[in-house]
Amino acid sequence: MPAPEAIARRIERRLAEVDAQGLRRKLKPPSGIDLSSNDYLGLARDPRVSKAMADAALREGAGSTGSRLLRGERECFQAVEERFARFKGTERSLYFSSGYLANLAVLTTFAEQGDMIFSDSLNHASLIDGVRLSRASRSVFPHGDVDALRSKLEDAPKGGAKFVVVESIFSMDGDEAPLAAYAQVCRDKGAALIVDEAHAVGIYGDRGSGLMEATGIADRVLVSTNPAGKALGVSGAFVAGNGQTIEYLLQRARPFIFSTAAVPAVAAAIETALDIVEREPDRRTRVLALARRLRHRLKMPGCSQIVPIPIGENERAVAIAERLQAEGFDVRAVRPPTVPVGTARLRVSINQGLSEAIIDQFADSLEKALSS
Repeated sequence: MPAPEAIARRIERRLAEVDAQGLRRKLKPPSGIDLSSNDYLGLARDPRVSKAMADAALREGAGSTGSRLLRGERECFQAVEERFARFKGTERSLYFSSGYLANLAVLTTFAEQGDMIFSDSLNHASLIDGVRLSRASRSVFPHGDVDALRSKLEDAPKGGAKFVVVESIFSMDGDEAPLAAYAQVCRDKGAALIVDEAHAVGIYGDRGSGLMEATGIADRVLVSTNPAGKALGVSGAFVAGNGQTIEYLLQRARPFIFSTAAVPAVAAAIETALDIVEREPDRRTRVLALARRLRHRLKMPGCSQIVPIPIGENERAVAIAERLQAEGFDVRAVRPPTVPVGTARLRVSINQGLSEAIIDQFADSLEKALSS
């Protein structure tokens, strides 16, 4: 059925605006050397992870057939949740079929009317949407600004719970949140800290469990969300915390209660990925070493595996990306609304399968493209 005329005109007008701003997006499959995916440790195509998933699919079937509170529950979900909790150093974890759902669940379940959420200005869309969908009031503080956060907490109305929501490694800028400082501010002001570890799990910490481990603040965080579709190479996400907190999430989180459970075979793949993360720490040290090499070549600060290349104009970002793609490098342009207006960029992400020679070749090609 075609859209009613008024809606059809609106759609046409909105698409024309997208084109005028240079924001029309195209679906494009992987091609060339991977410098854009979140498969930092190369586990998405690791034959051990693939085999674990394939074998589990033959045992468990292709689908879960229902929500986990109906017929969708499997012993493998409980096992992988217990395993991830041990990996994260918490009492318990709960598995969701995506990181987006996990963040919506956390923010719409714990924050209630009369509460207040303080959110970093560069938080991921899933966190922003979770804050908007909660019944709490919200306050956005400048990116990474500890003093501004402290001031906002001090000036906040009395009464109600207070939550501070941040990413640990920011997905588009690749910088680290000052987690230790945030944890101290939250302790001083009686606020609960919620941390999205999407781009830190598998990369940071002695065990590879994330930046919370590396900064020693794990015991001062209410819950963390930990996607398994990035460094772990599979899909879904774990919310980790103490037992009572996770039990409350299981009982009250609408994105958990009313969602069909994930494909059971992913649990086996995640367990295998966790084995590799724990047994092969050289993977994460190599990722960060390669990132440091590229940052040194480009004279860029920071140390994470996400290296943003600022361009500014949308059309120029796309043109430079296409030039690099033609030279065999799969790097993508990132434009608003993913990043603020006027800050279009190339988001380069480093994985352990790259070589020092490839890093140098890419840096040479990028420097030429930027200067042309």
